[in-house]
Amino acid sequence: MMQLPPTAPNTVYEALCRTAQRYPERSFLAVLPETAALYGIAAGEISYATLLREVDALRDVYQARGYGHGHRVGILLENRPAFFRHWLALNGLGVALVPINPDMRSAELEYLIGHSEIVAAVAIESRHRGITTAAQAANRVLPVFGPDDPVQAITTLPPKTGVPDRDSECALLYTSGTTGRPKGCILPNEYYLYAGHWYAHVGGLIPLRDGDERMLTPLPVFHMNAMAYSAMAMLLTGGCLIVLDRFHPKSWWASVRDSRATVVHYLGVMPPMLMGAPADPSDTEHNVRFGFGAGVDRALHAPFEQRFGFPLIEAWAMTETGAGAVIIASTEPRHVGSNCFGRPDAELATRIVNDSGAEAGVGEPGELLVRHAGDAPRYGFFRGYLKDEEATAAAWQDGWFHTGDVVRREADGSMHFVDRKKNVIRRSGENISAVEVESVLQQHPAVKQVAVAATPDSVRGDEVFACVVAHHQPAAPEEAQRLASDLVAWCLARLAYYKAPGFVAFVAALPLTSTQKIQRGQLKEQVAATVAGKDAIDTRHLKKRVAA
Repeated sequence: MMQLPPTAPNTVYEALCRTAQRYPERSFLAVLPETAALYGIAAGEISYATLLREVDALRDVYQARGYGHGHRVGILLENRPAFFRHWLALNGLGVALVPINPDMRSAELEYLIGHSEIVAAVAIESRHRGITTAAQAANRVLPVFGPDDPVQAITTLPPKTGVPDRDSECALLYTSGTTGRPKGCILPNEYYLYAGHWYAHVGGLIPLRDGDERMLTPLPVFHMNAMAYSAMAMLLTGGCLIVLDRFHPKSWWASVRDSRATVVHYLGVMPPMLMGAPADPSDTEHNVRFGFGAGVDRALHAPFEQRFGFPLIEAWAMTETGAGAVIIASTEPRHVGSNCFGRPDAELATRIVNDSGAEAGVGEPGELLVRHAGDAPRYGFFRGYLKDEEATAAAWQDGWFHTGDVVRREADGSMHFVDRKKNVIRRSGENISAVEVESVLQQHPAVKQVAVAATPDSVRGDEVFACVVAHHQPAAPEEAQRLASDLVAWCLARLAYYKAPGFVAFVAALPLTSTQKIQRGQLKEQVAATVAGKDAIDTRHLKKRVAA
């Protein structure tokens, strides 16, 4: 499995053609009634044969209007089936897709449209005007049409020709930009095909049965997890992909049961919400064999598996690495409850380095560096950042991809996530993981959401600052002071004293991405504004060493 076999498809579209020939009547997509009602589309299942017919018809229309190898087309269709029809039709012509996050607004759209140089956009009707306005601001004339518009709506372009292959650009995915402006990751067909190939063959605790799996995901298809891993794994194995519009905690288990899902994909924010519901005898009444995801709270990992009856298989990868450098806890021991995401296999070369660039020792945190094993170190990775050779070169410094993730390796080779490198708080010589403190605070019964960041301290360098969204926001200063003190005491009982918050601010909302990740750049601004406005509660006097 070091690389795709020579007989593998050359494009994602070709993969569809092959699977439609093997399993014409099997379902590729399932749309549940709840999702259908929210989108105003038909519920039901779409077979491989039907999908291929629809894709070929659309492909012919695009080709007749000049769309071809080297063009890029933006797509804002949320998690609708139309996303897949347009993606596959365009892929068959060598047109790269630029998925657009539906949460983007004017400035973000203007940047993406100008930077990516898309030649057209297919989008839901409610977003046409905003996309057109953003294109004008970017000094671009951009045709915008709907997924089901008449043929005439698809604007004719000066034609481009060429035969797409594995190296052809399949998609341009923009990073979420949690700490800066998003970068456009150039992803070839090879990237997507290899991601699906890896998932189909990795085995262990996550074996995919050819033609039999039904995979449920609430994750956005405009990100790599759902688009590369979920969709491609089903496409290559003849499975059925069940895509929800998003995660709905109250109806989640009904969706799992009604869809007959055998595999589910998750984000770390999901298990706490599901565990917060009252236990029920029906908790184990489902067909799920495993969950695939990342970021589950270590305190909830084992209790979740025991209650719901299936393992949450933690994995690590990035948009930039794809399956060229993926690590997954798909074999025992998984070290449940320790932020373990598995052990690298023979296909992956890794290093963990400390701040001086030296190899970190066993159990010592350091930045994870990766590359594909063998003579093709960038195999399966992104091709680079669009129009940013300097950033690409920096990411690949000394022939290793620098992930920016701080991890530690234990004696048995298992890797454990600590934090993003930029999230590490340095207080009086101690390195503090923001994620670790967030995990502990999140378990307090009064806390609905929390984000932790550094704030300057004249004596200690950095101090720990916690922004807290409470289930019931304190109504008076005295109440806020009591709750802040309680949160610090909670941390002091569970963490080294220096990791407890030195400042606490109760806020109405946190800055989040569409996948519920904390926008670290905006969080930093929020913390600075809170400090400047003197709206934070100073709890530094409570941070005292607790006697053993």
